Parts: sequence; structure tokens; C-alpha cells
Amino acid sequence: MSVSNDGIKKESFTTRWGLIVSVLGIAIGTGNIWRFPRIAANNGGEDGAGAFLIAWLTFLLLWSIPLIIAEYAIGRSTSKGTIGSFVKLIGDRFAWMGGFVGFVAMAIMFYYSVVTGWCIYYFGSTLFFPLPDNNLAALAHWDAFQSSWLPIVFHGVAMICAGFIILIGVKAIERVNKILIPMLLLILLVSFIRAITLPGSWDGIQYLFTPDWSTLRNPNVWLEALTQNAWDTGAGWGLILTYGAYMRKTDNITLTAIQTGFGNNLISLVSAIIIFRTRWPGS
Repeated sequence: MSVSNDGIKKESFTTRWGLIVSVLGIAIGTGNIWRFPRIAANNGGEDGAGAFLIAWLTFLLLWSIPLIIAEYAIGRSTSKGTIGSFVKLIGDRFAWMGGFVGFVAMAIMFYYSVVTGWCIYYFGSTLFFPLPDNNLAALAHWDAFQSSWLPIVFHGVAMICAGFIILIGVKAIERVNKILIPMLLLILLVSFIRAITLPGSWDGIQYLFTPDWSTLRNPNVWLEALTQNAWDTGAGWGLILTYGAYMRKTDNITLTAIQTGFGNNLISLVSAIIIFRTRWPGS
């Protein structure tokens, strides 16, 4: 427990590690593992996608980390959610801004919870059935899943689990993420080691890190780099602001924001290495 600026005792994250893994839990997802490798490939030039990585890192420093710092600072100083923070900082007239931020996060949940249900289903499938060994088998498995009641069932499972954890409070969120995020990192580490030890060409990884400087003259590359950072870090969505309300007074905001931003983007980069190494022609 900690004391808010209003003198009210409230829950708080017990450690900075608990806060960081909890924030990574809301940030790491399809934007890192599915979207980033595709965006990097689509914005590479003839020689490689390394120039896009430079633009991507630039916006991490110029956009994502400053926003994360601001959200942590606002959340901790106000000890409020999105609406309460806007009211406390700039007045009642701007409560609608905080409401809009909260609505956007809720709207994202409408479809993200569906994808979470898919992930739970596929995780369970891998425990009891062999993975499809070709595209036709994979599509048949997907079609059978989508044509049944299972998507609704697993969406319900995802919502019930999330709701139960949130109902218990911050300590439950912290405990769950201290288990799930290290598990995710372990899966990525195993996949990374497996990918780089496969026989075959390293052309995919070479392409990922080789810069084609001419692509930086394309404004769309910079726009995609900005969009990717805005999407996969979760900066500006109000989620980090809300977690910041439960941040300990002793935690360094700037250091925590830097660790959050770079930790998130490191996951994206590792995912891209895995994808480029395993899916590149000749690998």
C-alpha cells in the first residue's frame, strides 16, 4: 500500500520489475510479433530493411519514450485514471478528453480479447494435437475452428480470466505478469535459438539489418516507423497512465520509461529475426 496525493491509501506495484512486466504485458502482442516483421519487410529496399530500423528507433526515442515518461508522471502525480487525470491537471471541461482516451482503449479491447481467445485455443490445441505441417492443413484447422462455437467460448474464457484478475486488483495483475511475461520471453528465446541454429541461408537476417539509404527519402517509411512505435509500445493509449497511478514514489520515472520502451522494441526485433530467419526463401 502507498498513500496518494489526496492522502488516501491505495494499492501499488511492489517492485519496479513488477510494474515493467505488467506494462509489457499490455504492450507486447500482435503489434510486436505479427505486425513488426511484416512492416519491416514491406518498407525495406532492394538492399535491405536496415534503414527502416533506424527510422523505427528514431521514433522510439522521439515519440514513444517521451509519451511513456509523460504517462508515468501524470499517473503517479494524480493517482487517477484517464478521466480523473485530465480533470485534475486541466479542469473539468476537459474530462471528455480523458473519456475519449479510455474509450479508445476499451474499443481496442473489443477485438483484442477475441484474438486472445484464439491464442488460448491454439495453445490448448498444441498440447493435445500435432501442429499442421502444411498450409492446407493449417487452413482446414482454422476453418473448422471459425465455423464452430469455439471462438465465442474462448472469447468468454479470455474475458472472464481478465475480469477476475482485474477484480482482485493490482497485486494480482503484478503476480500474473511476473509469471506470464517470463514464460513469453522463454518461448521467444527458445524460438530465437532454434531459428539461428537451423541449417540454411542467413540472407533473411542480413536483409533485415542491411540499410538501403534510399528508402529514407520515402515519407511513407517514416510514417510507418512512427505508426509502428505508436502501435506496439501502447504509448498514448492511457494504459501506462493508469498503471502509473499505482507506481511507487521511489521508482525513477525516466529510467522505468526507457526500460519499458527498449524492452518492448527488443521483443519486436527478436520476433523479426525469428521470422526473417525461418521464412526467408532458401532458409
